[in-house]
Amino acid sequence: MTASPFRSAVVPAAGLGTRFLPTTKTVPKELLPVVDTPGIELVAAEAAEAGAEQLLIVTSPGKDAVAAHFADSSELERTLAARGKEKLVAKVRRAHELLDVRTVTQDEPLGLGHAIGCVRGALADDEQAFAVLLPDDLVLPTGVLTRMAQVREEFGGSVLCAFDIPREEISAYGVFDVTDTEDPDVKRVHGMVEKPAADDAPSTFAAAGRYLLDVAVFDAIDRITPGAGGELQITDAIALLISEGHPVHVVVHRGGRHDLGNPGSYVRAFVDFALEHPDYGPELRAWLTARLSD
Repeated sequence: MTASPFRSAVVPAAGLGTRFLPTTKTVPKELLPVVDTPGIELVAAEAAEAGAEQLLIVTSPGKDAVAAHFADSSELERTLAARGKEKLVAKVRRAHELLDVRTVTQDEPLGLGHAIGCVRGALADDEQAFAVLLPDDLVLPTGVLTRMAQVREEFGGSVLCAFDIPREEISAYGVFDVTDTEDPDVKRVHGMVEKPAADDAPSTFAAAGRYLLDVAVFDAIDRITPGAGGELQITDAIALLISEGHPVHVVVHRGGRHDLGNPGSYVRAFVDFALEHPDYGPELRAWLTARLSD
């Protein structure tokens, strides 16, 4: 049976982007380009590819530029078309045509759980699940959300994404406590440990920034206790659901990922995408080869 696609995808984008200051004084981190495309557009395209019809961007006051990137750009398109720049017209138009975009305001930075809770009123009454894509995480190749929807169709509940990380590196991640299913890349989740010592980690499966959450998570968010700084963490809400018998699984993604959340890893993503670009890749590769040989 084919998994029913979710209709809404949530992108939390209310952060201040402090690690990219002073740039993020005026440019939201989510709009920083990966070569020539903002990270949030790459994430939106991934959601649309998996069947999402609506993108709910959780923003903070003053971050209107993120949603504006997806607004109608017909005037710019007409200018470019008049100059014969049809390829640029297509690139400019893509964001607007991907899916419907709405914004939800998170007035205070009270954690990812709080940000996700802010969207409950933006979902239709008949929506039983929704996706969450953290814009800092590029999961490559795309397609994991489609697989996650299939797993929800089979097992119900909520489905998360995981990467298999070398044990010596696992202490930097949130790590799942899991048991196997018949599919080696699908695990039943029993709990989660934040940044355990390598010897104490319950597995080598670490959380990535993709969630397919049952709407039951909203009730769980209402019932968890705020942590440090008054923040509500989505992991606490998921842990509460697990304790009450709600099925939670992870799909182990065997591809790669890029973290756009700090300058060092952002540079790696930019270079990786640029190397694959037909216009810039060959020259960049030659330059990097010569530069690294110095």
